[in-house]
Amino acid sequence: MANTPESVPVGAHLVLEVGPVAHGGHCVARHLGQVVFVRHTLPGEQVRAVVTEVGAGGKFLRADAVDVLRAAPERVPAPCPWAGPGLCGGCDWQHVDLAAQRDLKAAVVVEQFARLADLDLTDHLGHPVPVEAVPGDQDGLGWRTRVEFAVDHGGRPGLRRHRSHDIVPIEDCLIADGRVIGTGVLGTTYPGAAAVDVIAPSVGDPVIVEVPGEGTPDDTASGDGAQKGLAPRTRATTPVPVVRERVAVAGGDLELGVSARGFWQVHPGAATTFVTTVLDWLQPRAGEHAVDLYAGVGLFAAALADRVGTEGSVLAIESDRVATDNARGNLAQRPWVRVQRDRVDRALRRLLRSEQEIDLVVLDPPRTGAGRQVCRDIAGLRPRSIGYVACDPAALARDVGYLSNYGYRLRDLRAFDAFPMTHHMELVAVLDPV
Repeated sequence: MANTPESVPVGAHLVLEVGPVAHGGHCVARHLGQVVFVRHTLPGEQVRAVVTEVGAGGKFLRADAVDVLRAAPERVPAPCPWAGPGLCGGCDWQHVDLAAQRDLKAAVVVEQFARLADLDLTDHLGHPVPVEAVPGDQDGLGWRTRVEFAVDHGGRPGLRRHRSHDIVPIEDCLIADGRVIGTGVLGTTYPGAAAVDVIAPSVGDPVIVEVPGEGTPDDTASGDGAQKGLAPRTRATTPVPVVRERVAVAGGDLELGVSARGFWQVHPGAATTFVTTVLDWLQPRAGEHAVDLYAGVGLFAAALADRVGTEGSVLAIESDRVATDNARGNLAQRPWVRVQRDRVDRALRRLLRSEQEIDLVVLDPPRTGAGRQVCRDIAGLRPRSIGYVACDPAALARDVGYLSNYGYRLRDLRAFDAFPMTHHMELVAVLDPV
């Protein structure tokens, strides 16, 4: 019986003409009219692909290109032997020339803003938005300073397959900072651990933190790393060490303490790049009042505080307890900064009721973005400028659309390749009142 959209099973092989890139690290093809999201390919290629998943109701298929019948000129050999169909799911674009990877990401940004914000970016801004390199990697490799390795039943660390809990044992990770692999983590076993985090901070030595599995004692480190003189190992249920991160900014470096398992930008050049971009666009002035939403350990709050000075003020709002504790320590020498542990939506409502004058807002929300209510309340504060740092172009485009409805216009946008070889990127936007 001929395959129909209803009958294509997982494991079926399809010959596909590959269309445009889509958000998520795949390209779009069609089989008998049905959408197929295909990984490990490029626009314009013809591939033989194996179906890996049937979407809900058979509305779409997911597939891996296992044989390239007609290659695109941007295709290159993947540098990593664990990158490819059925292998590690961490990298999406290792088979693509690095400059072409950035072109694909730029196309995704344009498409997301057209679809979700109803904006033609080039027309709106008067210039294209390329995806820019971030200083600190080696041709797209060797950049990831924080890696969580999954641990299999034998205690061996590895990385997961794409959209799977299966663990692929590996001997190296080419996108990891060399100091991460240099700890010997991949040559060590971790019996009873669910995962092992390796952190290579900008200040000090790398740290290994084990994440125990269910039923594993948490008062001692398991495995054999302690006998090999490797990086210090800590169980995640005991006090997790605080590492130090240094960020170079005009006027003097910032140095901040961050929980080894807390959030921090994983690319070594990312924090400096994003803070510098935000400050250049917002131009904080002495005596101004700023709000840092989703403040984490206080990176943007510290940078803003040093610009507004003692006659100004900064309110840093963060919901995570550990990050808030870190922020209070990091900002203790800047008493004109107040760190508030609260949900952003709830804190904003209180701030609106206080009728306090706010000049600037910076937000760096999680991947899901800020959402309609938070955007409405940010606009209700009537700041003179909003700096938005985003890790998902779809969420940013949606929120720019919301802010547009509430009286703010996108002034400029930059996109950064802070996660080379993957489909992820970081974006920084600035919006002003209409």
